Amino acid sequence: MTLQRLCLTLIGLALLFGILLVPVRAQDAIAHAVLFYSPTCPHCHVVLTEVLPPLQTRYADRLQILTIDVSTPDGLALYETAMKVFQVPAHRQGVPALFFGQTHLVGSLEIPRYLPTLVEDTLAAGGNGWPAIPGLEALTASFDDHATVPTQPATAPFSRDPLANTVALFVLTGMVIVTFIAIRRLRWPFDQTLPVTSVRFIPILAVVGLVLAGYLAFIETRQQSAVCGPIGDCNLVHQSPYARIVGIPVGVLGVIGYLAILGAWIIDRVGSIRLARQTLVIMVVGGTFFSLYLTFLEPFVIGATCLWCLLSAITMTALLWMVTAPVVQPPLRGRRSLAASRR
Repeated sequence: MTLQRLCLTLIGLALLFGILLVPVRAQDAIAHAVLFYSPTCPHCHVVLTEVLPPLQTRYADRLQILTIDVSTPDGLALYETAMKVFQVPAHRQGVPALFFGQTHLVGSLEIPRYLPTLVEDTLAAGGNGWPAIPGLEALTASFDDHATVPTQPATAPFSRDPLANTVALFVLTGMVIVTFIAIRRLRWPFDQTLPVTSVRFIPILAVVGLVLAGYLAFIETRQQSAVCGPIGDCNLVHQSPYARIVGIPVGVLGVIGYLAILGAWIIDRVGSIRLARQTLVIMVVGGTFFSLYLTFLEPFVIGATCLWCLLSAITMTALLWMVTAPVVQPPLRGRRSLAASRR
């Protein structure tokens, strides 16, 4: 089996394994929360359709959220009771209002900012009970699927955001083509001389990738909302089960990867160490495979596309093109050319 076929086989196996890989989590702890909402409240709609569904997809039955409609007499009575029991000041009263243990969150900005961290920390600590709201027991005792977050009709992942996912598909196609050509260029022991242009652009691309990955790492670790741009839904991608690998945010892994690539380039330029060049090529090839996997997940599994992630994937693919670029030999002329042609 040639090196090219081996690498392509590894790509296929990595993608297949990644698609089938679902984060393994303990199933004993459960997080409980109560959300008060109104059907006519636009901020409630944002929380119900954009914030909570990704969390429930990620944690499944480990996150139980009881939604209560305050437009009904019983729901309004429970809401008013909760306001009194938790001593919520007047300026923080309103919907959407979420009660998580002893914590009260309100609004479509505060809930997505703090709820993911609350859920993660609570599950790690062994779970929590329902908020202590008098009269809630009758609802929690019969808590079942219809009491959870309202769900939308099942649709194919790609059709959830056709425009952004089409862009991701074009990017993925280009990455596959570039990767195929680059793999065919590779020759062990990966120490061939690189063109001057490639040598200059490698650190620039690594820094660009570091900035992109750094931003993603910041919003993932701080549970912040990303600036997603004109198309796509970055926050839905970052709240999916695939946003972490063995518990580490993908953005953090990207920062580590780009720093390692930049370090290998510096060592190779300063010390002309063969191992550094080989390490540089291997890391870029591995990073490209990983980017292919993540880019595939966005339109076909998650159903949402992150433009920041696409830019990082394009940057990594450009790095692969640079580290595998062959040196073009100038044509020989005169007698040297004739002598070379006779050999």
